[in-house]
Order: sequence, then C-alpha cells, then structure tokens
Amino acid sequence: MDIYTIIFLALAVFIFLRLRNVLGQRTGEERPPFDRTAARETLPQDGNVVSMPGSPIDQTQPAPAAEISPAERWKGIAEPGTPLAAGLDAMVEQDSSFDARHFLTGAKSAYEMIVLAFANGDRRALKDLLSGEVFDSFDAAIKDRESNELKTETRFVSIDKADIVGAEVRDRTAQLTIRFVSQMISATRDKAGNVVDGNAESVSDITDVWTFARDLSSRDPNWKLVGTGAGQ
Repeated sequence: MDIYTIIFLALAVFIFLRLRNVLGQRTGEERPPFDRTAARETLPQDGNVVSMPGSPIDQTQPAPAAEISPAERWKGIAEPGTPLAAGLDAMVEQDSSFDARHFLTGAKSAYEMIVLAFANGDRRALKDLLSGEVFDSFDAAIKDRESNELKTETRFVSIDKADIVGAEVRDRTAQLTIRFVSQMISATRDKAGNVVDGNAESVSDITDVWTFARDLSSRDPNWKLVGTGAGQ
C-alpha cells in the first residue's frame, strides 16, 4: 500500500468516528418519526370557521352544565328564576354538552373576526360565520363601500365585556343574544386617503347586541350570527 492509500484510509476512519459521535447509535428506544401527513389531517381544514360551544367538550374543558347543581349552573351569568336562566336550562335539556362560559370565549373571538372581516371586505370569512340573511346585508354594505371607492380601517383595542342577555330554544334551534362592550379605532377613507367617517386617531366605545344560533339537531357544532343591533 502506498502512502496515499494509507492517508485516505486514515481519513475515512476518522470521518466515520466523527459521524458516529455526532449522530449517535440506535438503542432500540427511539421515538417513531413524526408523520406530517397524519398531523395535517387532524388540523381544521378551514381557519375561518369559529367552533363555539356545542361540539363535544373535551376533558380540559369545564364539566357540562347538566352535571352542575342548579344553584351553581349559571352563577355569574344569569340569576336563578329569571327568563334567561330558564332559556339556558332549556338549552341544556337538549344539549347536555353546552357550557355558557366556553360559549362566551368563542363568541368574543367570533365578534372580533366578523368585525375585522367586514372592515376588510373579506366575504369568504363572513360567509362561514354568518347566516344567509345577515351575510346578504353585510355584502350589500361592502358593495356600496366598494362602489364609492371607500376603505374602512378597524383596529380592536379591547373587548371589555361579553354578557349573555337572552337565551331560547325554538324547534331545536338555540339562540343566544350577547351584549358586547368593546373599544376600537375605526375610520373610513376615500380614494384620496381622506377620513370621511370615524377617527383614525381616537378610541371609540362600542356596544353591540348580536344573536347567534345553532341547530341542535345538526352534527355541525358551529354557531352563526343571525342578528345584529346596537346597544346602549
């Protein structure tokens, strides 16, 4: 063997030992490789759909309202003996997984998503979150804004309160009315960039009263906005 062969063999042994130290050895205790295809299949296919309560509640969520004593069931949400408490009780009778506090968390997310989607003219997001009638109303307002070459800018500062003020079940359709109190900055500009409505610099106090509905006989767990109004 000439000197060059010896040098190459020595380098090969050195590189093998270095790789062995860096990559390690199999011990039989390794975790299986991460299956990215399976992981994708477990993710929601449409990020625009807000899944508010109504779907099966997992173990990390509070116990269903049906399992809580009547005295504690609506504590902080509705006073015992009121029409609101009766409406919530009727809802639990037909859907024992319903949890009002979990619903409010989802409702606040939906409120912000809808307001921002409307401001941005995002019809695709709105279609998944609104009933047909409400979508048509929002779509007409967006078309009017577009025809006048106006652009709305909206930014949330906070959602200070979200209270259930109405609850009823009619023919297996549950309706919950929520009073939102929020702070946001909103302004509408013309094509030249001039503010024609609202104020781009100041925070406004906004109160909205929205009604969400869900068909309790459907396997679809999502609630949709079916009515809007301004509150005081």
